[in-house]
Amino acid sequence: MKALFTDLRAAIASTLVLTLVCCGLYPLAVWGIAQAAFNDKANGSLITDSKGNVIGSRLLGQSFTGPSYFHPRPSAAGMGYDAASSSGTNLGPTSQKLSDAIKSNIAAYRTKNGLKDSDTVPADAVTASGSGLDPHISQANARLQAARVARTRGLPLEKVLVAITASTEGPDFGILGEARVNVLMLNHSLDELK
Repeated sequence: MKALFTDLRAAIASTLVLTLVCCGLYPLAVWGIAQAAFNDKANGSLITDSKGNVIGSRLLGQSFTGPSYFHPRPSAAGMGYDAASSSGTNLGPTSQKLSDAIKSNIAAYRTKNGLKDSDTVPADAVTASGSGLDPHISQANARLQAARVARTRGLPLEKVLVAITASTEGPDFGILGEARVNVLMLNHSLDELK
């Protein structure tokens, strides 16, 4: 019986120590390091307007549909850009549904941006990302939308192109991927021009 209480006491002590370390000290240390070294990222990379209101995160896409805004990639997440339902379409390259959706998206993109039927449309303008929450579009996609946005906002095209350049992020680590434009940052910078 004495051995049972000794083993029980050791088990309880081990549980308490491990709970303190794994559920208290370790998370607190990780939080502290993140706050000190990566404060912006650790707090969601939030973007605020000139009044201090949070308008979104630099890391998550949002739906913009008005003609005065740059439009993001199509989203398959829930009803569109729903972070609680992050997902892609899960449709394969032989899917007729995917083919029909892309054809429809191409026609809508050309109509919205005043493009000819012969104009090439970037793939990211008509296909959803794997997460459905991609905050970026390609530079080509942004440049094709620039004339519409400039015309609707009453801005010179050159000013909108400068905003695109300012919102362009280079490849990760300078070599991984392509340069891309953060849609929320771009739209926010144009809103702040007023």
